[in-house]
Amino acid sequence: MNHAAGAELVGQIAVVTGAGRGIGRAVALRLAQMGAAVMLVGRDARLLETVRAEITSAGGAAEAILCDLRNAEAVAALGERVRAEHRRCDILVNNAGIGNQGRPLHEMAVDNWDAVMETNLRAPFLTIRSFAPLMIEAGGGHIVNISSLAGKNPLPNGAAYSASKWGLNGLTYSVAEELRPYGIRVSVVAPGSVNTGFGRGGVGGKDPATKIQPEDVAAIVAMLVTQAPQSFISEVLVRPTKK
Repeated sequence: MNHAAGAELVGQIAVVTGAGRGIGRAVALRLAQMGAAVMLVGRDARLLETVRAEITSAGGAAEAILCDLRNAEAVAALGERVRAEHRRCDILVNNAGIGNQGRPLHEMAVDNWDAVMETNLRAPFLTIRSFAPLMIEAGGGHIVNISSLAGKNPLPNGAAYSASKWGLNGLTYSVAEELRPYGIRVSVVAPGSVNTGFGRGGVGGKDPATKIQPEDVAAIVAMLVTQAPQSFISEVLVRPTKK
């Protein structure tokens, strides 16, 4: 793979959830370009395999792993698999997420609420629970949670999504303090509307040309996982240059 962007991550293992499309795909490609071996995690085998092939055909290292991140046993097994195969996890990017259907909270089905919370908030809890011990043993690591500006601002007709992202922000800030003594940085990236299939299906219907691009978010993740040892960027808010 062309390492023109640098080879800062050679020898490192990165786990990226929701890696089959959008932000997750862009992050996986960027980390692989930087030399990391990327574990592509998600529920769509076809999409994951496409990204894996894209990385390996360019000379990078990647593995596609099917996992339902809402299932505690499945996430524990994911952690054990990475431990058995690689003995380490240097980077964890919690990107997998879903939105709600764009209607008032009082019209939302309970099952839909639960699905949003399980994917957007419970899954990062499960992955951190699974991979933090590996990072602690190694004496360091990076956890990056992909949130949203909806976790900083009100989102009418998107209360479940907004609540899940507010929760993810709070989880990030607290876990960052818990893991700081072990040399593990836990950061959150909160983009505005991103030009992905997820974004196009969400609230707003903005012109794609005015949106943040997935590669922009990937560049921020790359910056976070290559911070100088004495620095710690806990939160990055990402807004488009055009309204």
